[in-house]
Amino acid sequence: MSTGENNTSTTGAGRTTSVKDMTPEQTAEAIKNIAKNIRESSHKIREAVRVIRQSGAIDELTEAIKEATIAARDTAKDVNDVAKDMKERGVIRETINAAEEVNISAHDTAQTVKETVSKKPQSELDTKNITEKSTKTRTKQTTSL
Repeated sequence: MSTGENNTSTTGAGRTTSVKDMTPEQTAEAIKNIAKNIRESSHKIREAVRVIRQSGAIDELTEAIKEATIAARDTAKDVNDVAKDMKERGVIRETINAAEEVNISAHDTAQTVKETVSKKPQSELDTKNITEKSTKTRTKQTTSL
């Protein structure tokens, strides 16, 4: 179907007819039907708006939006006040410092573990010596009892 046919076709009673295939009388009737549909739709829209307005739904919606906006504003102000107070008391700086210290300590611990793992053969010897010393100490304690 060409572009001209897309813009010049009309639908009626379940069938599509091209303006090219319509008589002038049929074209006039199609235009009248379109105008009638526009009038009916306009009437339905006006009626719906009237009913919605009279029901108070618009006022309720407006009031609810107003209350939600005020609550959001007040909450944002409260959060801002708390943040300023925490900053003035140094809580934020102390928290940052503590987090940095934890980070440094974790890094040092990771480094120690890494070094310990890389010295595994020496570590096994140390464990053997500790076990032997511990056994000797227990033997001395039991003997002296």
